[in-house]
Parts: sequence; structure tokens; C-alpha cells
Amino acid sequence: MTRSPSPRLPRPVVRGLSAASGAGFALVVALAGCTTADAGSGAGSGEPTRDSSTTSTSAGATPSPTAPATTVVDDPELDAALAALESEHGARVGLSVVDTGTGRALEHRGDERFLYASSLKALAAAALLDETEPADLDEVVTWTADDVTAAGYSPATSAATGTGLTLGQLAEAAVRQSDNTALNLVVEHLGGPAALDAALAAQGDDVTDVVNGEPELNRPTAGSTADTTTPAAVRGLLARVVAGEWLGDDDRAQLLDWMSGNATGDALVRAGAPAGWAVADKSGGAGPVRNDVAVVTRPGGDAVVIAVLTTRTDPAAAYDDALVAAAARAAFEAVQRG
Repeated sequence: MTRSPSPRLPRPVVRGLSAASGAGFALVVALAGCTTADAGSGAGSGEPTRDSSTTSTSAGATPSPTAPATTVVDDPELDAALAALESEHGARVGLSVVDTGTGRALEHRGDERFLYASSLKALAAAALLDETEPADLDEVVTWTADDVTAAGYSPATSAATGTGLTLGQLAEAAVRQSDNTALNLVVEHLGGPAALDAALAAQGDDVTDVVNGEPELNRPTAGSTADTTTPAAVRGLLARVVAGEWLGDDDRAQLLDWMSGNATGDALVRAGAPAGWAVADKSGGAGPVRNDVAVVTRPGGDAVVIAVLTTRTDPAAAYDDALVAAAARAAFEAVQRG
């Protein structure tokens, strides 16, 4: 469906955003959960926007009508690099990456489960774009102060409790600012967690298990798959976005624009990306979990879709930005080796 840009939320960091089009880009996805002040407090997911000198532009692409089939291949060098990172950081690293130009995919713990935490916000926004008409995004939604208090980190919605925001602004706040109340309202509009789960299943993902809203989705339950996903599942979903199989051109451009210009991911995938690649991302962390969801545009290249999910083996340990950056760097190097 054709969309006009949604009214933008005021934000302190603006760095050359555009709803870009073009043939080549790399889509880097590292699922993320975020905590208040990005400190892993467990009080709820969300990340404050901070200033950054790193340039990031909006990424987009024209879907290829002849995308090759995905084939997972072994890369001992990548496996060794990620195993070394796990040992060094006391962590478990999940990664799934595919070069959509060749269909060559690489995985490390690709089918193991990790908390998705706030990375769900990017998927919820995609589902919203898919299931609404452009005019629907102009609907003004209101909420209460109690809603904000219950959700936790909510920088945009806490400032607009008296006036409300449009549905499009809420989706942007959920992705760009990791606003917890905004996510809950978007999911409520979709019909609740079960409806979002069904929307992902309709895209072929029967692995991601959407059960709770914010802030409960950041709290793992022993022996349960609730609020978890796998690197391979996320890679599959985002690959469908890239290929135009989930979202149309305008909706894809809108989603990637919402993921662009966000400084919270500067130390994550952006830090591991090759020079000159523009990164649009959704980052986050919850307790020992640190992940990143991003779209990385490489000049003249095909899309690379990657999901990086990490968690420290000590549940009391804080998450580690450097681990995500190093894992992403190793993945990019493996992709470039071909």
C-alpha cells in the first residue's frame, strides 16, 4: 500500500534520515531487548536516545524478483571466532546471517532460543504497517499515567500522556526510542500478544513465541519458550521484509526509516560494520541479554540479513556491548570472504 510519511516525533538526534531507495544494501538484524536507561535493570525494556557523531542514514532496497534459495553452509573460521568470543566474555552467542545476493547463509547456535526483549518492537512495527491502511496511522491514541508507570521506560509517551500520539508516532517511538508504553499500545491495536504471534506465524515464523507485553517480556521463565526467538527465525522474518514478501515498498521504507538515525546502537552492529556501510538498527538489552537489530547498507552490494542474539552465562552479569560488536564484525568478515 502507498504511504505518506507519518508525522515525526521530535527527537534530539537527526542524522541525514531519508526513506532511501536503491538496489544494494545489507540488512543486519540483531534482536534486542532494552532496559530502563539501557542498564539491564529488569524494570522494563527501553533505551534513552543519546548524542553521537556517527553518521547513519536510512536504508532501503528494491526487492529482487529472483532471490536465490537460502543454503546454510559451514564456516569453521566464523565458528572458531564466535566460540572464542563466548569464552572471552562468558556468554552464549547466537547468529544467523544470509547474503541475499547468493543465498549463502552462516549460523552459530542459529536454532537456540534467546529472549528477544525490545527487538520485538521492530517486528511489531512491521506487523502494524502490514495490517493497516495509511490513514490508520493518523488515528490519535490516548493512554493513562498508570499505563506509563506499569510499562516502565517510556520517554515519548510519558511526555504526551495528556495529548496522545498518532498510531504512526507510537510505532516510531517504539522502534526509535524503545518506548515501552508505545509497544504495548501498538500490540493492543493489533489485538494483543497472541495476534502479533499469529502475524509472525503467517510469515512462516512458528518459533518466535509472543506472550507478554512490557515490561514482563524481559523476564525469562525457566522451562518456557515465552518471549523468546532464535537467530534463524528472526533472520527469516527480516529477509522477507527485504525481499518484499512481507511489506510493500512504502511500508518497508517506513520501517527502515524508523530504524535509522538511532544512536543507541553505536557500540553494537554499527561498531562492527565495515567503513562506509550505513546502519539502521534496533538495539537493546535486558539484564545479561544484549542484541541488535539493524539494516546496514553496503555500497553497491546485495542485502545481508543477520541476527545476533547474546546472553551472559551468569544471569547476574551485565550485558556486553563489545560482544555484539565483535560478533557482528566476525559475521561481516565471513560474508565478505564469500
